[in-house]
Amino acid sequence: MTIQLTVFLLYFVVLFVIGWMAMRSTQSESDYWIAGGKLGWLVGGATLAATHCSAGTFVGTVGVMHSVGWSFGWLVLFIPVSYWFLAAVLAPRFTRQRELTLPAFIETRYYSKGVRALAAIIILVATVVYIQAQIVAGGLIANVILGVPTQWGMIGFTAILIGYTMVGGMIAVVYTDLVQLVVMTLGAILAVPLALRSLGGLGETLRYAEVVNPLAFSWDSMAPSLLFTIALAFSLGTVATPEKLVRLYAMKDMRTIRRGVLVAIVFATGINLLVFVLALASSVLFPVLPTGDLAMPLIARAAVPPFLGALLLAAITAAMMSTVDSLLIVAGSALAHDIYGSYVSTSASPRSRSIINRAGVALVGTVPLLLLLSGVGEGELVQFIVLLFTALMGASFFAPVVLGVFWRRATREGAAAAMLGGVSATFLWKAFGPATIDPVLPGFVCSTLLLLVVSRLTPPPPSEALAPYFD
Repeated sequence: MTIQLTVFLLYFVVLFVIGWMAMRSTQSESDYWIAGGKLGWLVGGATLAATHCSAGTFVGTVGVMHSVGWSFGWLVLFIPVSYWFLAAVLAPRFTRQRELTLPAFIETRYYSKGVRALAAIIILVATVVYIQAQIVAGGLIANVILGVPTQWGMIGFTAILIGYTMVGGMIAVVYTDLVQLVVMTLGAILAVPLALRSLGGLGETLRYAEVVNPLAFSWDSMAPSLLFTIALAFSLGTVATPEKLVRLYAMKDMRTIRRGVLVAIVFATGINLLVFVLALASSVLFPVLPTGDLAMPLIARAAVPPFLGALLLAAITAAMMSTVDSLLIVAGSALAHDIYGSYVSTSASPRSRSIINRAGVALVGTVPLLLLLSGVGEGELVQFIVLLFTALMGASFFAPVVLGVFWRRATREGAAAAMLGGVSATFLWKAFGPATIDPVLPGFVCSTLLLLVVSRLTPPPPSEALAPYFD
């Protein structure tokens, strides 16, 4: 316990030092929201990969695969395909005009502050859902490390995240992401051989896993329709989630983006494959658990030496923090920049806007915690909370963003209908639809059809809205 606590204290000290140094480097709103648009390929790629590897990877994926087996693992094939689309197809047009936020792009392309506000509200709602999953995982880790009640762990985890993100903005986020990616990679690389050795090697692990769960290596543990639509959710989410799109604005140019995305593909894919092996080992080491989300923390505590266990727990924490800090920036910008800055006070001084920016980050980070403490959102596996967020983002923004830069006829009315229809269909399917199909499918189909049909029925966009992306 002493070793684990020491490792974590050093880790958090490093994060706060980076946050403090980032605050001194933050001179403008551009610095705060997109790191001044000056990121190189290594830091840019690292922050993309770290943002991709969340609690959904280290806790959620292990939890699901502990329960259903390796059929869930085929989703890793969609990581390189989705990032290739992001860099090779979307980025060259999307980044022709640099914005500070995704809703700002929506306003520029769809010539409407109202549509921008709608995008910001959707981001805020979906982010609350996603951050809840990470806070739940943070509480579990604190319970394993310190033995404190899970609720107190969630409070401490949230306070640390809000602290360094609020102070340093995007500059703090990207450099802490680089540190966190290193921690994640080392933790996974070192843990896999030790976990396998404790079970007699890879061959014995595979044999034991099939004994524990006869469906571990079959396609019968999850409905094929659910596996396919979950893959669709991750693919659309990789392309259309705001925290990844904003990374494109934060990197210097297209050459940097292409190299950065290659870094993200290598690390995100590699970490996922290592985590799959740990998931397999967990099903053998801990065949019966009250929730699959405990599998990874228990591996770190019981299956590897204390120092490496501390490093693996730090890797899990890094995965959570690297995603939540990115979402705090995105949601804080939606609240402070896209709603307050566009509607409430368009002429606020730079100092006032800086205060509002930080207050927005603090507010967005606190609301999910308060909801969890009041009992809203408890009890579901972390990975499925992550999937709901991904479905909401893919259904709401994929069509308006991608068709917006490739189809001249897309209109503000069509974009508004697409976003509203996508988020509504996703929530309705989640509440009432069959569980064998992920909500992203009806949400995405509804969003795309509404954009196409409503855009054709409304007046074409003005030339000044098209010029940045088509001329």
